[in-house]
Amino acid sequence: MSRISRTGLIWLVFSVPVFGQLSSYKVFFGTTTDQQILLRQWQQNGRMQYLVVHPQTLETRIISPPTASVRAATWADLEQRFSKTAYMRALQAEKNRDGSLQDAGIERADTTERGFSLTIDLCPSTKPLTRAVFEQLIAAFEPEEKPIPVTITITGLWMQSHVSDLAYLKSLVKRRDLDITWVNHSFHHRYDPRLPLPVNFLLEPATNLNDEVLMNEQAMILNGLLPSIFFRFPGLVSDKTVFDRVLTFGLLPIGSDAWLAKNQQPKQGSLVLIHANGNEPLGITDFIRLIRQKSVSIRNKTWLLYELPGSVAKAEEQ
Repeated sequence: MSRISRTGLIWLVFSVPVFGQLSSYKVFFGTTTDQQILLRQWQQNGRMQYLVVHPQTLETRIISPPTASVRAATWADLEQRFSKTAYMRALQAEKNRDGSLQDAGIERADTTERGFSLTIDLCPSTKPLTRAVFEQLIAAFEPEEKPIPVTITITGLWMQSHVSDLAYLKSLVKRRDLDITWVNHSFHHRYDPRLPLPVNFLLEPATNLNDEVLMNEQAMILNGLLPSIFFRFPGLVSDKTVFDRVLTFGLLPIGSDAWLAKNQQPKQGSLVLIHANGNEPLGITDFIRLIRQKSVSIRNKTWLLYELPGSVAKAEEQ
């Protein structure tokens, strides 16, 4: 599709990325003439394309604007220019969350909400997608919430080995049952149960963080998914060095204060965590039990699900 920008220039804007060969994918910082922040640049289908984020809503888009409407900028320039926006305030707040080995990042967003943001991890797995959790979601929250906002953190290896499951999720979006915020969860999500956490997951020696982040974004785009500005560390494990490097990609790390399989109960504004990759049946069971217990509150709209970008943006306004 196309739209006319505030300057009168016609831009091509892709709500769902156009498939085709993708090349020269890289981090690229700058601004557009209508004050969106450029994060990535690449060539696809003969066009130069960009991933942009709206600095107030935290929503991303893929655009193909005229060259004259693009201005490259240093990150320092962007920090100064957009310092009062929700995006830059959130990034600054993240710098105070970088010291933990486990669960560093945003754990809870807008605490005034009458509900929470549901985050569903799709780590590499040989087991099929737990489709029951999505069926239960739709049964519980429609028609009170339609489409239902959920956040899915996804890995490249899961996408490679679960083509039909990914098509199923995209079909739920197409028929407007779900509104999915897609989050980068790294490409390989390496894990060795024999290793201690300080040298495991992304902290494993010789890990190429550029590949883990940028390869996964490219896989998302080629599969028709729109990358958000959020990132979840595999295993929720990081250290200050790798956390701060993720920030340099312009990404906001997210954790969770309510991992249901660990018996952590949701609070207002929580980022609830479950796994739908077949490896965590306990968390799925707990979540299904939870939404059944809250059925009256769901019907009364006093217990809702919230989309992550808007929830984080609202929290930065408080």
